[in-house]
Amino acid sequence: MISTPDILNAKILIVDDQEANVRLLEQMLSDARYTCIASTMNPREVSGLYRQNRYDLILLDLQMPGMDGFQVLEALKQIEPKGYLPVLVITAQPGHKLRALQAGAKDFVSKPFDLVEVQTRIHNMLEVRLLYKQLEDYNKKLEQTVAERTTELRESEARFRRLTELASDWYWEQDEKGRFTKVYGPVLDMLGIGVDKLMGEHREDSGTRWNESEYAAFKENITARRPFIDFVYSRTKADGAKQYLMVSGEPMFDSSGRFTGYRGIGKDVTDSMRSKQN
Repeated sequence: MISTPDILNAKILIVDDQEANVRLLEQMLSDARYTCIASTMNPREVSGLYRQNRYDLILLDLQMPGMDGFQVLEALKQIEPKGYLPVLVITAQPGHKLRALQAGAKDFVSKPFDLVEVQTRIHNMLEVRLLYKQLEDYNKKLEQTVAERTTELRESEARFRRLTELASDWYWEQDEKGRFTKVYGPVLDMLGIGVDKLMGEHREDSGTRWNESEYAAFKENITARRPFIDFVYSRTKADGAKQYLMVSGEPMFDSSGRFTGYRGIGKDVTDSMRSKQN
């Protein structure tokens, strides 16, 4: 909520070609303990003053020579085409009220002034104006935070991809049907196969064969949606050499508990397996 000090410290501009009216409004605002009061009797100055000060409220007389209040409203709308125009019009003509509201004014008071009514409308308009500014500031901060978080996520993903590209290990993800959706790291180049062959087909067209029993055990884990740690499986290449791979994985579930696939890491452990066998 907007505090009383915030309202009393709001910036107010009085626009009226009659000095007596200006002095009356200034005195009324001062008596009500408003602290930031400015005034002009030249309507042509309003746009420049508003650009410079961004007043929280403009008390605008409609009937002024040279440039009337409606023209001032049109000029202000050029500055705030989509924003909140904080104008309270002052008029002695009942027929001008609707026209002023249609032109962008937010409220009106009639001449001669009822001081209690004027004070109440000023207070209410300032509260709405400051709430609008508060919301506007919040939205800007929210947009900035979202932009910053988006940038951080992109940078984090880029770093992750770069690290997996530089590492000897790889990271992988599968969807609920067992199709690979992400593979980061050197595994494809290392194996010389496509993503659809990676732990997906136990026999390859090149003559390379995966170990049947190991492949069946791997598929059993996947089918049962069990996590697995350091699962080793092998393949025999066309030249007769054996290659050993170690993978770890875990099932993924969404917030409702629905299975969405697997993710995990893997690495080539051929050298370590050969050393154990020797």
